[in-house]
Amino acid sequence: MRKQKIIQIDRSKPFDPNIFIDEGWSIVEQDKRALAITEIDLTKVILDTSLEKGEKSIMGENRLMRLKEKEVTRLDAAIFKALWENKQLIPGKWKRKKGIFFDGSIFQSPFNDVRYNIYLYFYDYKWNWYYYRLFNDFDASRPSAVL
Repeated sequence: MRKQKIIQIDRSKPFDPNIFIDEGWSIVEQDKRALAITEIDLTKVILDTSLEKGEKSIMGENRLMRLKEKEVTRLDAAIFKALWENKQLIPGKWKRKKGIFFDGSIFQSPFNDVRYNIYLYFYDYKWNWYYYRLFNDFDASRPSAVL
């Protein structure tokens, strides 16, 4: 049995992409179930690729649709931010992935109509973050964090 690894999620102030990403960014879609999460046991998080048998990759919008069909809770930007601020709590096995995606919050840039998600990745011996276009391919090394 794995030991619980609980992290608190501060919902008192909504995640503001204008502060965290850049001016003009907005959240255009949000998993309502994720908004209700105020603490999370990281040992319960599943890394879901949404790939079906024989698939090597999937377009981001199609992956998002499959996650919605599965009715999993897609972890959102506030959970991402809590992990970003508490990097020591990020599970070590996540380092082996090219990115852990938080599809519970979907963003839009002020410069185009493209939708993005945000992700954590481990590179150069430290945790980093970035955003990724949903029209890109996602392979097994780029899973979504879900409950």
